[in-house]
Formats: sequence, structure tokens, C-alpha cells
Amino acid sequence: MPLSDLTIRPYDPQDCDDLLAIWLAASRLGHAFLGEKTLLQQQLIVRDVYLPQAENHVALVGHIPVGFIGLLDCFIGGLFVAPAFHGMNIGRSLVEHVSPFKPWLELEVYAANPLAPPFYRKLGFHEISRRAKDVDGRPFELIRMRRDRQPQ
Repeated sequence: MPLSDLTIRPYDPQDCDDLLAIWLAASRLGHAFLGEKTLLQQQLIVRDVYLPQAENHVALVGHIPVGFIGLLDCFIGGLFVAPAFHGMNIGRSLVEHVSPFKPWLELEVYAANPLAPPFYRKLGFHEISRRAKDVDGRPFELIRMRRDRQPQ
């Protein structure tokens, strides 16, 4: 169901607390296997490292942030939507918002995430590789996916 009052704009540092709350709520669904302690530690890294370094775009319903995408050049470092807004094409809208400006998009998702791999496949991403451990050396398989720029 599309939202008629959905807008996407560049990140403003004043969005930080809202985006961290979205990140944590969505991560509790998709990355529950990491455990709450790890998620809370990662949330600090998102705040201190990833949000400041990435090119972030924020999805709003009215004036309320409901999701965001963070890019490092053509790599999607994160795409998170508030769980109450899942299934409303917000994630798709964020990907399509940034796609025209990138020759391709790549990302990594946990294979154990029940939401992300099927979502990205529906958007035309395909698997290009896998690795057995995540960036912190934990035994959680990561899938690397890619989508070339879509024809206009």
C-alpha cells in the first residue's frame, strides 16, 4: 500500500535519535539472532560511525521519520524501516530514490535475516557471493547482493 504523504529527504543530524530508534526496532526483528546486548552495542556504532560517514536519506510520513537508507558510494550500508510501516513500500521507495544516481547498488545481508534476502530479491538484487562469518568474525553467514541501474 503506497503512502500518499511519503517524502524522502537528505539526513539532518537532528534525525539521529529517531533513526537510531528505527534501526533498533527493525534490527530486533531482522537481526534477533545477534542478541540484545550485541544490538545495543551496534547501535552506538551506528550513531558514532555509520550515520556520520554515510550518505543518508530519510523517509518521512508527514514530518515523522519512518525509515532510512545509508550509502557508502554504491554500497547500501543499511536500509531500515520502522516495523509499524513494513509492507508499505517505504523500503522500495528508498532504494528507488537513490538508484538513478548510482550505476549499481550492492549490499550484504545476514542469511539468517528472515526479511532482507527476499525483500532485496523482489527489488531485482541477485546474489554475487557469500561468506561464512560477519565483519566481527561471528559465525553468521552474509550474502552479498547486487543490482545494476534499472532502465529509465
